Amino acid sequence: MQSALRCGVSGWSHPDWNSVIYPPVKPRGFHSLEYLAQHLDLVEIDASFHRPLRPELSRLWIGKVSQHPGFLFSAVLGRQFTHDRSLEPAVVREFKEGLWPLKNAGKLGCLLMRFPWSFKFTKANRDFVVELRRAFHEFPLAAEMRHASWTLDEALGTLMDYRIGFCNLDQPCGLRATPPDAIITSPVGYVRLLGRKGEDWTQDEAAADYLYTPQELGQWQGRIERLRIHTTSTFVVAANHPGGKAVVNALQLNAMLRETTSPLRRRVTAMPPRRERGTSFSLSFAS
Repeated sequence: MQSALRCGVSGWSHPDWNSVIYPPVKPRGFHSLEYLAQHLDLVEIDASFHRPLRPELSRLWIGKVSQHPGFLFSAVLGRQFTHDRSLEPAVVREFKEGLWPLKNAGKLGCLLMRFPWSFKFTKANRDFVVELRRAFHEFPLAAEMRHASWTLDEALGTLMDYRIGFCNLDQPCGLRATPPDAIITSPVGYVRLLGRKGEDWTQDEAAADYLYTPQELGQWQGRIERLRIHTTSTFVVAANHPGGKAVVNALQLNAMLRETTSPLRRRVTAMPPRRERGTSFSLSFAS
């Protein structure tokens, strides 16, 4: 049985989406989130990475998507936890306060812990991830691990033991960069497309200015299908936001994944692999 699949984008308040994704002349009462919810069923809240959400703002967003009962949010855990490593109870409590309205309304699908490439798999870092899981035990969690050491069996075992989903990434090649995959470590499946521009994959903004071709998106079909078969929820997020490219690719991928005649619908093996073997990482796209 396939899990619920949602495709969407990271953030919605990108200034360069005006007149590209959003109309140049906006009607009275226009709200960009409400507009996106007409076309996509998932938005990843990226603002929470920089500062805690205000509960009243979360309630406003819930109202903006109320006409779309299948729509969900995911949210990025604040950098004060994943980068600055703060676990002060007051800081944790403040961050949760902004999430409670979303969770209580059934609109928060997952909380994503986004770690930097420098966060390698070590005993100290493993223990810190476990502490984070305990601090945010009320929420479904996924972890974006950009360093390939987190694909080792011991690292994946830790994520499985603590029911933390593995965020499968599409990012530029680089030294010890996590390759594209279909790793499953919890009931939550998560995929993020970060873009592939440039040789220096550590430069997020440069890499994100990239439009995936249909052929490149097609390379993710089989992986996403594996996630859907063996998870209860699957979230696919396009994070290549410059120029609205994320919206284009999210709509394309959504259509590909829901096409009943797609090769995506072929039967897959009953037991999921922990990871793909011999995955190729060469990509290109044409519309």
